[in-house]
Amino acid sequence: MCGIVGYIGTQQAAPLLLEGLARLEHRGYDSAGLAVLGSGLRVAKKAGRVRDLGADLPKRFTGKAGIGHTRWATHGAANDLNAHPHVDAKGDVAVVHNGIIDNAATVRQQLTDDGVDLASDTDSEVLAHLIARSSADTLEERVAEALAAIEGTYGIAVLHADFPDRIVVARNGSPLIIGVGDKEMHVASDLGALVRYTTTVAHLDDGEMATLTATGFTTYRHDLTRIAREAEHVDVDPAAYDAGEHDSFMRKEMLEQPSAAERVLRGRLDERFGTGHLGGLDMDARETRAIKRVKILGCGSAYYVGQMGASLVEELARIPADAEAASEFRYRNPVIEPDTLYVAVSQSGETIDTLLAVQEIRRKGGRVIGLVNVVGSAIARECDGGIYLHAGPEVAVASTKALTNMFLGFALLALQLGRVRDLSIADGKRLIAGLSRLPEQIQEILDGEEALAALATDLAGAESLFFVGRVRGFPVAREGAQKFKEISYRHAEAYQTSELKHGPLALISPEVPTIAIVPADELTDRNVAALHEIAARGGPLVVLTHADVDLGEVPCRRIDVPRSERELDPILLTIPLQLLAFHAAQVLGHDIDKPRNLAKSVTVE
Repeated sequence: MCGIVGYIGTQQAAPLLLEGLARLEHRGYDSAGLAVLGSGLRVAKKAGRVRDLGADLPKRFTGKAGIGHTRWATHGAANDLNAHPHVDAKGDVAVVHNGIIDNAATVRQQLTDDGVDLASDTDSEVLAHLIARSSADTLEERVAEALAAIEGTYGIAVLHADFPDRIVVARNGSPLIIGVGDKEMHVASDLGALVRYTTTVAHLDDGEMATLTATGFTTYRHDLTRIAREAEHVDVDPAAYDAGEHDSFMRKEMLEQPSAAERVLRGRLDERFGTGHLGGLDMDARETRAIKRVKILGCGSAYYVGQMGASLVEELARIPADAEAASEFRYRNPVIEPDTLYVAVSQSGETIDTLLAVQEIRRKGGRVIGLVNVVGSAIARECDGGIYLHAGPEVAVASTKALTNMFLGFALLALQLGRVRDLSIADGKRLIAGLSRLPEQIQEILDGEEALAALATDLAGAESLFFVGRVRGFPVAREGAQKFKEISYRHAEAYQTSELKHGPLALISPEVPTIAIVPADELTDRNVAALHEIAARGGPLVVLTHADVDLGEVPCRRIDVPRSERELDPILLTIPLQLLAFHAAQVLGHDIDKPRNLAKSVTVE
């Protein structure tokens, strides 16, 4: 959950590295640091943001090879000493590291016993000392020897004063992308740091290393046997990684949802047969009909939208389906069934818990497909097939447009599964018409932002909030609570509306608002009855509903959302909750794109 950049070439490295780190700050922003190789190895690092590092950087911080890092703390507090890069005792080796070294305590003790003074509390520092202590002839051999002594996950970049013509990088569970320029090479943990300079890239896989020089790169396994790795062009607009006229990436990405929704649907709606067209699944009708169960795996918002997806699959395809937190999946020694379709959901395609779940499934012979946004990401490469989300780069920590496209991906999947079973062509065409209307309906909700902003101002004053919904509405409530807590820092908890009377109702009071999801469906009357129970106990109510729902005399503030087909309503009910969270956080003066203690790509367990 950190950002890595590296450069070697003909230009001064520090300005390029600082710009790259600024573009990766969503991956970690507790501290930042640089190391450059010029006339010797020089390091500068500082707790705080990249801008703080840039302001304090020495004027003559020169060198044409360098590495940089933004940190999200795992081992040790966010301070100057624990910031990366880490160096050995002589100051000859500098290392930046993403991931977690599981046996760091043991290695630290061994180093201490050998008389090494460790300067930080981090697990990462041991790598610098291990590399420095190696007597191997080449830097590649020294790095490989150090990696053989550790256990865990890593993406690393290494500089050594004795080998000024190269940067050595390695990957195991944490992403690294090599960028090929004109007489210069780049490396980063995210494409966003590279696209200003090159769109010719090569992805490292787990268990691989690479040497970067100004003239090219070589890749090999950890045993130093060479492997072929071709660079390829990626079709991406560098402007997509800029906030442009918007004051935050989250606002920009919320407003991009109509166009993002159009992209994920484009070419995937088969109106003639009333079905979805998902060639990336690589399954024919016979294989599709053989599926007996669908299991969806994701973390955070991806898990909650996975619950929405499970509901879609059960309703449309009549296949048992459920969603589970990927972070827990492999630890319960799951039974992997050959006739179950496993679906891994991740915006970044690098979420380590989800990636490890995919690897566990494949190890046991299961079939797994991915719903990911980043082409060429680790999960995309590990899966047997999948659905790219085409949401465009998402930088804000709180997911908006990628989440919306995840839902639409699940709708297409459920439609395709349903049409090879018992879903009628009439229902298929009904759902395709509903999907086609969604971009326009999302825009209609966004156009009502002013009223939602006023409501958010009032909600921001509450220290605690409930979000409630039933069946299709419950994962909407869970996602709403997630958004509100992660950027406003208010306690927000989601419950099934039916469960209120089994405990949570005790917490209802005039100080605790409830945001209730009440769509026009078969449970409307029961939902309205629950609203009366909340109101009778003095609880302030905000009701997210449809215009034709009669709420009776319930005292509440009402938000009417456009109606879609009942199976598709959840995503439209989710959009206003994004806006409420955004404006509440804005009122409270928080850094919306970089909420405290969180980072965008969760690459550590």
